[in-house]
Amino acid sequence: MSIWRKHGLLAYVFLAPALVLLAMFSFWPVLFGSYLTFTDFSLVRPTHWVGLDNFRYIFGNDMFLTGLKNSLLFLLIVPFTQLGAITLAVLVNNQLPGIRLFRAAYYVPVVTTVAVVGIMWGFMFHEQGTLNYVLLKLHAISDPVGWLSDDAIALFAIMFVSLWRGLGWYMVMYLAALQSIPAEMQEAAVLDGANLWQRFWKITVPMLYPTIMVCTIMSVLAALKAYQEVDVLTQGGPMNSTFTALYYAYDQGLKHLKLPRGLAASFVVSVFCIGIAVACLRYLRPKHR
Repeated sequence: MSIWRKHGLLAYVFLAPALVLLAMFSFWPVLFGSYLTFTDFSLVRPTHWVGLDNFRYIFGNDMFLTGLKNSLLFLLIVPFTQLGAITLAVLVNNQLPGIRLFRAAYYVPVVTTVAVVGIMWGFMFHEQGTLNYVLLKLHAISDPVGWLSDDAIALFAIMFVSLWRGLGWYMVMYLAALQSIPAEMQEAAVLDGANLWQRFWKITVPMLYPTIMVCTIMSVLAALKAYQEVDVLTQGGPMNSTFTALYYAYDQGLKHLKLPRGLAASFVVSVFCIGIAVACLRYLRPKHR
């Protein structure tokens, strides 16, 4: 056995290119960006250490506080996304004619670009758009609703679009988990007299626990980092009602060239993401007896 294999050095040789790329484009930008949050970095003047000044500014700014509140409100879609994805996965996990077409149809929003999604839902949410037309015909509303122009409901309209885009992605993950459950377990439960509902709660759901934990964490992180739908549908309006914390970071860092403030906002979002992810790992982890 060569010394390369004995000490596992060969593995590091193969990992080296990927590690170098991660260090250049992930680790270093994160570390350097974290440093810049404590400075007054500018492209036209020397950089100075300012401590917590950027954090004091953003927490004293109503727009950031609104964005942080909206980012936390986005968490409301997480349980609906997961329940909807599990339901869809169970439905398409049947060998029925044309079932592959339905699986593909549910997954289409995942591979559709955000620009196309924005154009499509922009037409549907328009006051003279498809959604209001259908609701008026059904006499569900008496006047057109400004889904994206009313500051009271615009954020919830964007949340619905995020939910719609996420269902297909998590459905595929749950479908893969469902198909990995041994058929013998279901057959044994049937022989023991368990009905469909009992088999679902006593066999399917416990076997899905690891996938539920992973999908929930991913969904929580995606909700806290909501940005794309806001950018293509409302650009933070109306009256800044759809600002999220990450959109505020983009607005400060790239639109107004206040990079340290934008990085400070991103840093706060990262802390929330880490905290909630740790909580999910603690409370959603399968408990083995």
